[in-house]
Amino acid sequence: MIEEARRRAYLGAMQVATWLPRVALPFAAPSRPQLLEAPEPVVANPPPTPVVETAREAAPVAAPEQSISARVMPRPAAPTKPVAPVEAEPEAAPVPRTPVAPPPRFALQLLRAGECMLLVELPTGEPLASRDPAYLLLKDLLRAAGLPDSPQLVGEPVRWPLFAGGSMDQGPEAAREFVQGFVAARLEESAACRCLWLVGMPAVRFAGEADEEALLRELQVEGLGVAWAIPGLERLAEQPTLKADLWRAMRRVRQRWMSQNTA
Repeated sequence: MIEEARRRAYLGAMQVATWLPRVALPFAAPSRPQLLEAPEPVVANPPPTPVVETAREAAPVAAPEQSISARVMPRPAAPTKPVAPVEAEPEAAPVPRTPVAPPPRFALQLLRAGECMLLVELPTGEPLASRDPAYLLLKDLLRAAGLPDSPQLVGEPVRWPLFAGGSMDQGPEAAREFVQGFVAARLEESAACRCLWLVGMPAVRFAGEADEEALLRELQVEGLGVAWAIPGLERLAEQPTLKADLWRAMRRVRQRWMSQNTA
């Protein structure tokens, strides 16, 4: 043991922690078995250890053996609870859109003949010329009514719609308000008018607020006074029978402006 203590002292002075003798040393202590095992190499980043399923985990679990009666006789189905029908929510009714009336299209000319004012539909959209058949027919009507056959123009023609596009309302209601306002302003600027002739359906509809049934009748229009509705000049030229009806109606109405001339 003295030799063993001395060897350990020498080894400690040389900073040798572990050593193995090649031969058995006298008076030496028996070697420890763990010192004889070779150390494992040190790896900086060891690879992940794969997970290996055991035979018990990988093997499928066998289903318990059923009896013969269980395999032959079908199992009764579990009673199902009645499902209450789901009521479908009523669809919201679509909101009806208010139909937008297209803008009417017409051209009117205001004329003055003696004691009467005439709002005349322009068949071609252009002012009446001296040689136009419609103008010649109008002169015949004025002579038959006892009025000057050379009417004077009052203002520029009224053409509708006013604008080719845009967001401005140019429907029938807007056209009626515009035409009535235009005629009322011209009546205030001129001398007294005993009767307003509405010649043609655009003049009857948008100045007199009347329809086809008002033709050859007298109308009382608020803001415009007494009006007389007659067919358009182009229609009178195409339907000669209307001239006879017009003449009969004129004999009743012409007293409005003839009485002033007689007095």
